[in-house]
Amino acid sequence: MKSNTENMPGEEQVPSQQTGTEMNAVEKREMASEAEAILFFKTVKDRLLDVNQWDKIAGGAMSNFFLTDSNGNPVERRATRGDRIKINIPGPGTQAGSGYDWVEIEEIKEQHLNGSEILSMQARPASNPLNLNEDIAHFLTEAATSTFQVKRIGNIIYAEEHGRNEVPNNQTSNTVDNVRNTFVGWGAKIGFSYPQWKALVKGLLD
Repeated sequence: MKSNTENMPGEEQVPSQQTGTEMNAVEKREMASEAEAILFFKTVKDRLLDVNQWDKIAGGAMSNFFLTDSNGNPVERRATRGDRIKINIPGPGTQAGSGYDWVEIEEIKEQHLNGSEILSMQARPASNPLNLNEDIAHFLTEAATSTFQVKRIGNIIYAEEHGRNEVPNNQTSNTVDNVRNTFVGWGAKIGFSYPQWKALVKGLLD
């Protein structure tokens, strides 16, 4: 699938595709004026960083998301760099993740470029901070990234999720996790994860 970020502000924040599969979920909303767009964009940014509300924003689509600090302790605040996201997806979870899939927020960046505003948040599969096992507790390997972006370009607001380098995480020290991750990763590869992210980016703009 070709990237939807070509020639768009913020495209340099999305890692290049090197291995496995990629995915792009994009929604946009045109406002009546730039002033209205500037005001609404503040709301959209807050929604993106309010990870604990993602499942509601997405209309209850499939997965549940829980924001934690770097040690795995639940937090009720906006996301910051170094936080973890604990994800409950349908079906059995990983043993390494104590039933959940885990990612780390490795970067949050805000840009202002010639009448455009961009907020990017990049997450990567990570270990479970509540478990001494250092295996990646996610169905994808740590080569994978999810880049969440909201943008305002003039009076148009975009919400996007870009998955890159998505490879099933089937080389852990746990055979059961390897089998589970292979099946879940296969499902993501054929598009089962797309409706989740499409629902989220659409909900960010509703």
